[in-house]
Formats: sequence, structure tokens, C-alpha cells
Amino acid sequence: MDASNGLGDFEETCDDDIKSFLDSSPPLKNAAEIKRKTEEFMRTNSNSENPKRIVLVTSGGTTVPLEQRCVRYIDNFSSGHRGATSAEYFLRAGYAVVFLYREGTYQPFCTSLPNNPLLECLQVTKESNIAACPQYEKTIKEAIINSHVVTSCGTLLKLPFTTIFEYLQNLKLIASSISSIGSRALFYLAAAVSDFYVPWESMAVHKIQSSSGPLDMRLVQVPKMLLMLRRDWAPKAFCISFKLETDKNILLKKAGTALEKYNMDMVVANELLTRKEEVIVVTKGGNVVVQRDRTRADADVEEPLIKLILDRHSASVSSVS
Repeated sequence: MDASNGLGDFEETCDDDIKSFLDSSPPLKNAAEIKRKTEEFMRTNSNSENPKRIVLVTSGGTTVPLEQRCVRYIDNFSSGHRGATSAEYFLRAGYAVVFLYREGTYQPFCTSLPNNPLLECLQVTKESNIAACPQYEKTIKEAIINSHVVTSCGTLLKLPFTTIFEYLQNLKLIASSISSIGSRALFYLAAAVSDFYVPWESMAVHKIQSSSGPLDMRLVQVPKMLLMLRRDWAPKAFCISFKLETDKNILLKKAGTALEKYNMDMVVANELLTRKEEVIVVTKGGNVVVQRDRTRADADVEEPLIKLILDRHSASVSSVS
């Protein structure tokens, strides 16, 4: 079989699956508002005098509803810590960041906050004002200052999602706007995206009743949007996807397949148990092992990872200038 014909058949199948998924999904309730905010964000950060590089960081896991009026759902494991931390490094490097995040997960500048419940971190002063407890004051103050700086500068746009339907529709909408800046656009797709879902039209409308007995449900594969993102939605952007596996023996093979199949610029391969210590960045030019600095207690793996990405993105932008 001609390899080019095989690729063409694959792309045609992907196109059909994606169109079917998007056409049958419940429409975004606030699509017009998301589009307005994204376009305004693009105008603010793409002015001709000082145009910024803009990155879409996706973060957190998608849910798969089991009912249209959802009570039960299947969730993808992700706290959003990597996406939020990475967004902070992009902001510090001068990028404008669109942060597409799972509602309820970590957000930029919140990753260093105490894990204690909010009420345990605050106290009422003698003057009946609210203040941070002394042991948390410095950390909370820094987080508030950093957050307010990027908000006032207009370099951070936060957009929430919950379901797989919301995530993929948001991705398409945002990509269509960001693509206007060509090679200055970067996609850092760290969200944990569901591989399987229940099609909306075949989903129960109301809560599934336990009295009906054992639950027998058929899940179908979520169509892979990466190919369409790379080919149609933002063809000139620098695209980075992530591959998480629990079996390290298949991790690099699957990451390499994703790199070639979807024409990614990088695939960040991480194994579940070691993901906070080390990742392997798979590229067409070879693999790069990225590790956190173990001599520093507060070091994370995202710092050297983002530094590597910044260097590679700069080289890519220069090559097309």
C-alpha cells in the first residue's frame, strides 16, 4: 500500500470523526463571550509596537458525563499543577498566556499556596480586618502581587472547562484566534484529555437509576484533534503535546508515534510515578531528558522544561523570520 494513501485515509477518517463529534456536542453556552475575550486578548498582546509571543496552556483533566443532566461522570486524573506552574514560567519569560483550565484545579500563582483550607490560613485582627496568618503571610502576599500584576497588564486570560465537550470546543475556538500570529503562537497541551466518551445523543437524559441493575455502557474513542490543530486550526504555531503512561516500557514508543502521526514539534513523555522528577522531551532531532534540580528543595521539573521550550520556540520563530 502507498504510504501517502494510508496517511490520506487516516486524515480523512479523523476529519469525519472530528466533524461528527463537534456537530453532535452540546454547544458551548458562552461561546460568544469566550470568542470576544480571546480576540480582545489577542489585540492587546499583538499590537505592532511590541507584539508578544502567546501560548495556550491547557491544564487539568476533562470529565466524561454519563447523563445529559449530569450526576455521574468519568474523570481524568490531573490536579493541574504542571499546567499552572508552567504558565507562571511562561509569564515570567514575557509570554502572554491563555490558560484553559479545568474548573477547580490549580491556577497560576496558586501552586505555592498552603494546602490548608482557606479559613485556616486567615485570621480576624483586633480591628475586625482579615489578614493572613503570620506563617502564611509572605507566600500569600507574593501570590496576590504576582496575580494582580499579570491581570493588570492583560497578559493572562483564564478560561475554565469541565467536560470533554467543552474542552475540545474551546480548543478549536481559541486556536482559530491565536493562529493569526503565526509562528509566535505556542500550544502547550498539558491537559489530561479523555480517550473515551459517551456520545451526547446516546447518553441518558436523567440520572441513571441503580434499581435498573448492573450498568452496561459503551464508550467510544474521542477523535484526535491534534492533527486538525496542526494542519488546519493553527498550522504555523509551535505545538507541544503530552504523553502520560503508567508503563515506562511503552512510553517513548507512544510519544514517538504521536510526534510523527500528528506532526508535533515536541512531545513531553512522562511516567506517572516519576513525572515530578523527570520528563523526556521527544523531538524529531532526538530525545532530551529533563530533570528537576535535586540540590534545591523547592526546585521543580517545569523550570528546566520551560527553558528548553523557550529556546526551541525562539529557534523556530527565527527560522521563519
